[in-house]
Amino acid sequence: MIDYEKLAEAMGDLDEDTVKELLQQVMDEGGEGAPKAMEACQKGMDTVGKLFEEGEYFVGDLIYAGELMTDAVGILKDALVSGESSGPKTRMILCTVKGDLHDIGKNIVKSMLEANGFDVLDLGIDVPPEKIVETAKAENIKIVALSGVLTLALDSMKKTVEELKAAGLDVKIIIGGAPVNADSCRNIGADEWAHSPQKTVDTCKRWAAEG
Repeated sequence: MIDYEKLAEAMGDLDEDTVKELLQQVMDEGGEGAPKAMEACQKGMDTVGKLFEEGEYFVGDLIYAGELMTDAVGILKDALVSGESSGPKTRMILCTVKGDLHDIGKNIVKSMLEANGFDVLDLGIDVPPEKIVETAKAENIKIVALSGVLTLALDSMKKTVEELKAAGLDVKIIIGGAPVNADSCRNIGADEWAHSPQKTVDTCKRWAAEG
């Protein structure tokens, strides 16, 4: 039986060996604990974020944590894929909005979305609204996920949402990242917001099921 608290602690401590050992144990035991393992890893990432804010961790630690989280998703990927994702994949857009160059969180979310059967069009970082609108039109996209870490990303998200609606596109929009909360979600006009990759995945799965 996996000690999920130990896994969360190891992720927070950036203890790569322990994290990978415990995740491999999850897979060796059949993978049923994969969702709980991802929750534990996310809890550990929250610890990393707090230690960064307190000045105990630095940018290099954040990058390392992001890489470790991506590796974690890779180990658990086969067990995270749900049965209902075996049909046609839902295509969606994921990107970091204009003016923001951060991609650690975006890349983690991408890995988890792909593990759950989504066909993710990753447009990268610093993406202008017109490129998102153009791609959504060309690819008949129904879900758009916008990421940002800087406060200025909120303005870019708002402009992007406005342009998607002005173009008459029938899309669901989820925003995520450090500056995002319920109030900013309402102000921006998005359908949902998330701090954790798991909430993003759960929300997108629900939208995909609704058609």
